[in-house]
Amino acid sequence: MDKITSIRGFKDILPGETEKWAFVEEKAREIFTNFGIREIKIPILEKTELFTRGIGEATDIVEKEMYTFRDRGNEYLTLRPEATASVIRAYLEHNMHESEPLTKLFTIGPMFRRERPQKGRFRQFHQINVEMIGQKDPRVDAELMLMLVEFLSAVGLSNLKLEINSLGCPRCRPAFRETVISFLRGKENGLCPDCRRRLKTNPLRIFDCKVETCREIISLAPVILDFLCDECKEHFEKVKEYLTIFGISFEINTKMVRGLDYYTQTAFEVITESLGAQNAVAGGGRYDGLSKELGGEDFPGIGFAIGFERLISMMPMKKEDFVKHPRLFIAALGEDAQKFAFTLTNKLRMAGIRTEMDLSDKSLKSQMKRSNKLSCTYTLIVGQKELEENKAELRNMEEGTQETLELDNIIEKIETRIKGLVP
Repeated sequence: MDKITSIRGFKDILPGETEKWAFVEEKAREIFTNFGIREIKIPILEKTELFTRGIGEATDIVEKEMYTFRDRGNEYLTLRPEATASVIRAYLEHNMHESEPLTKLFTIGPMFRRERPQKGRFRQFHQINVEMIGQKDPRVDAELMLMLVEFLSAVGLSNLKLEINSLGCPRCRPAFRETVISFLRGKENGLCPDCRRRLKTNPLRIFDCKVETCREIISLAPVILDFLCDECKEHFEKVKEYLTIFGISFEINTKMVRGLDYYTQTAFEVITESLGAQNAVAGGGRYDGLSKELGGEDFPGIGFAIGFERLISMMPMKKEDFVKHPRLFIAALGEDAQKFAFTLTNKLRMAGIRTEMDLSDKSLKSQMKRSNKLSCTYTLIVGQKELEENKAELRNMEEGTQETLELDNIIEKIETRIKGLVP
């Protein structure tokens, strides 16, 4: 019988790696909470209409990548391909605007897209999303980018570069769209098949294409900043002003677009050179029309997404740096000592001390090797003779020293040494 393996594009995250993930999540929760952002947990499964209306039917995600099926109630459901539409749906459904003029939310979890699996890209992937909903103030944009840079620095990324652009609004973007279409007319044969299709459905997505021939063609295209209305110009200038006040350096990338239809005005990416080559680690922007598109009032919003897998791959720390090793190993020799050690091990764990023992009753030499392999700080050695004499030997594995401890109140004695109260 063949062995069952995981689904293509779905990856196990194993011990040794999960500690690194936990560190990132803990740092995210710490920093985001400092900025007044609260966590929200959203369903993995949503009505398909949420994404066709929110993301846009002419996007690659909706056209080619979503996991959609019809359930037994004859309703079309979709595994979430991104988080923003779901967060806005929850914001509207629970009337969160009534309690907070600016609602700040973050969520961490898996997303699903049926892309072609390749290095660093999976069909189940994970994101950190932050959304600030309810105010159009450019200070909100700057604050969000400040926090993003702060978080990425805190998890060890260096040489960070912030790139920003404005995507305009429904008043000024149509003229730019028509100009781009006119520019590309006659150049269709140089575009990849996807971009030839995008030219008819969503031409601004061509700016986001990674195919070199498309990039060469679009590099000469008009830029959106030349088409901004007065309101969009003023908003973009204010964003740049507040970033400067924070001391955050940035570059204007006039070719930056966002892949989803709901983005307006501010768009941004953070690039890092942590691994020697430039890589985008996070991106986001303003989506002021999304809540209205989803059937709610017209609430402005801005947010970003960080690809968890990509972020982890860029962090300079090794996974060994995050493993929490046991503080104590109990080497027990003989049946009575094993019973004593088994009880003591679990009592110490309940007292908050990471403790391990060997259940196979191997030789002292083998158990000491096991303690070394686990990088334990101390090893408590106990056998039949020690039990009869009501004592045990505590060896400091780092210093190579050893002391004899009475078994009376042994938990408290071990606690004081491990917690550093006694040398």
